[in-house]
This record gives sequence, structure tokens and C-alpha cells, in this order.
Amino acid sequence: MGTPEFAVPSLKRLYSDGHDIAGVFTGVDKQKNRGMVLSFSPVKQLALSYGTNVYQPKTLKDGESAQVIKSLNCDAIVVVAYGKMLTKEILDIPPLGCINIHGSILPKYRGAAPIQHAVLNGEKETGVTSMYITEEMDAGDILMIKSTEIGENETSLDLFDRLSKLGAELLSETIILLSNKKLSRLPQKKEDVTYAPLLTKDMAPIDWSRSAYDIKAHVRGLIPWPVATMELNGMSLKVFSVDITDKKANEKPGTIILCGKQGIEIAASDYTVIVKEVQAAGGKRMPASDYIRGNRLLKE
Repeated sequence: MGTPEFAVPSLKRLYSDGHDIAGVFTGVDKQKNRGMVLSFSPVKQLALSYGTNVYQPKTLKDGESAQVIKSLNCDAIVVVAYGKMLTKEILDIPPLGCINIHGSILPKYRGAAPIQHAVLNGEKETGVTSMYITEEMDAGDILMIKSTEIGENETSLDLFDRLSKLGAELLSETIILLSNKKLSRLPQKKEDVTYAPLLTKDMAPIDWSRSAYDIKAHVRGLIPWPVATMELNGMSLKVFSVDITDKKANEKPGTIILCGKQGIEIAASDYTVIVKEVQAAGGKRMPASDYIRGNRLLKE
């Protein structure tokens, strides 16, 4: 059970490991672009290429999906970024249980956006967790964990790609050990639980009163969506990258220090940051130096 690109490496690994995939559940097809062409999820595209039966229920709560799953006679259900909660009826079906691959080191960052929140919060490390699924979201017992450092310039998009591959490795190991009954289960410590809710556009504006490190984490964490924003001469700009300088900020946070070839230097609460890459509404993503040159803001 999975839908977006993040789930594709896990399904590929199950195929390459030689498992018999009884069926694939994924999100419903969506109409995209002006032509409203019907678009398949990345997981559906992969499943069809292997000739696997694909199921796309709008809900799992009506009992029909449970009957389909029972008819598949599967040993386990694997969930990777599916987008729907499994009912107790479904959870009770497979003899080896229902396993989820989650993009954080649980119990930190339960929820829909664990990867982005790890970057937004300036974490140095994250990882993937294999766990049993329960009726409460991301609350099941932990099976295995793989951790990885977060690069200082790594965006959420970069980390998505790496963790999707790491999750596939973890899933492969988990399924083998689970099949051989060589895994123990570790309950999550409730006192260590944190949450990672969905991102919103309201999170986009940069708060210059924060530290330079926090501002850089904010920019990295909101890529590819909704992307951090700033105001310049009454215009809203999307901000795709910033560098932290070693210059102490002596002006009020948000004050523009310089518009130059390096970009737009702005005061944070402690040091200054240089905005390196921007995009105006209706425009193209470009180096900040090109934007300010085109708008006659260059001062050196």
C-alpha cells in the first residue's frame, strides 16, 4: 500500500527480493494540467509494469477493501506513504501483521510530514523506522531503525530521495527477519513522542527575528513545497537557498544590508544571511544577483 514517489523504491525492492506481491493498493487516479489528463500514481505505474493487480478504493472503511484483502490471502501488508488509515478489520487479516515504513526515528515526528519537520527544526540526524501499524497513527511497536545524518545544505527534497532508498533497505531486512521470527518489538516511549503535521502556505514567510541557522533550516525545510518567502520592495519572492555569513548582525532583523553579486544580505537575530536564489511571482527561479540586477537593486 503506497502512493507517491517515496514509496516506489520500497515496492521495487520487494519485487527484486523475489516476494510474491499479492496486490497493490494506491491512491485514486487524478486529473492533471489544463488538459485534465488522468494521471496514475508512481506506485501504480510500477505495479502495472510488473503485471500486479492494482486496487484504488476511495475509502477503507466500508468493508469492501477488507474482503478484497482476505481474498488475496497475503502473509503481510506493507504500507509506505499510502495516505489512508487501516481499519482494525484490515489490521487483523495478515498473519505476519501490517508493517509501515516511516520517515523518521520514532517516536519523534509522528505524522504526515516527518522529513520536512526534521529539516525545519535543524535536526542533525534522522532516519527511517519499520513498525507495526495500529489504529493510532504511527504509534505501533518499533521493529527496526536505520539512521542517517542530515547535511547542512540538504533540503527536504534531497532528504526525501535518500530516505526513500534507505526505507527500501530497511523494509527488505525487516521482512526477511520477520518471516524468520527473528524480530522483537519495542513499544514507543510516550514521553518522547513529537508530531509532524502537514505543511501549510502560512509557514512560508521567513521570520528574520530568528537565528541565521534557524532561517537556513526554514528555507531548506520548505523545499519543494510551499517554499520560503520574503518581501523585497513590496514584492513577495520565493527563497530557495541562503548562506550564513560570519558577520554579526548590528541592524534590526530583516534589514537589507547589501544587494550585490553574492545575493541579498539580510540581518537575522545574530548573524547576517545571504539570499542566494529566488523566484518572483510568475517568473523563473534564478540567482538572487540576477534578480536584483534586473530590478536595478544592485548596490556595491
